[in-house]
Amino acid sequence: MPTKLKPAGASLLRNSNVRSDARVISALTIAGSDSSGGAGIQADLKTFAAFGLHGLSAITAVTAQNMREVVAVHRVPAKQVEQQLSAVFGDFPIAAVKIGMLGSAATISTVARFLREYCKVPIVLDPVLVSSSGTRLLPAHALTVLREELIPLADMLTPNVPEAESLLGRSLITPDDLREAARDLLGLGAKSILLKGGHHEGDPVCDYLVDANRTCVFRHARMPILAHGTGCVLSAAIAAGLARGRTPVAAVRAAEHYLQMALKGAYRAGKGAICALS
Repeated sequence: MPTKLKPAGASLLRNSNVRSDARVISALTIAGSDSSGGAGIQADLKTFAAFGLHGLSAITAVTAQNMREVVAVHRVPAKQVEQQLSAVFGDFPIAAVKIGMLGSAATISTVARFLREYCKVPIVLDPVLVSSSGTRLLPAHALTVLREELIPLADMLTPNVPEAESLLGRSLITPDDLREAARDLLGLGAKSILLKGGHHEGDPVCDYLVDANRTCVFRHARMPILAHGTGCVLSAAIAAGLARGRTPVAAVRAAEHYLQMALKGAYRAGKGAICALS
């Protein structure tokens, strides 16, 4: 005879190590779904789990993609994104929010309005504009809405070099350009900036963390691999650290270490040369 399944929570409540009133810290990702499993919502939830957090999600877009290309993007209506946010904020004590791909000006405005009213926890904003394969994921006209409505709500903005160039409207060539750009990005209203230097040539790779009082440089060796989802993983790991009460500097340091370990364990899953993170 078929085995009779028990309710999912039954064994948990009978486990002597778990109290019925215990709560695991939750973190929320607002981002797009990646069908390859390497970036977006999938990477964020995997990262939250690695930090011992319960991961929540509000999906802004469903992408058809693999490690080599984005085939198609279906943007979730802004109203449905708002309903997802309302559902999770209505039930979970959320300790941090990570924002990735938003996909449209309407969704940016909806998310900004909701978070402004209901969110009192750290927000990490990864301004996903273009996929690693070159597909534009946010229309150019939505940049103004991102700058004016959402970036001022962020506790930390984590652009890579191309994203910083788009936000500032200028090229960034030298290490001094990156330092100056990180400080200039503060003028958009975020409390701190982590400008990631991975798109610059050279070794070591330098990431610049800047706030109103200081600049910290995080250096790490450039690894000879092509990996998918590094920006998603790093920003999700920073949000996880903030959710656990770490300072911004400590959260970035732990996130940088986590990403380096994930890169060292990277593996090939698809047919191409681009790797997935462990």
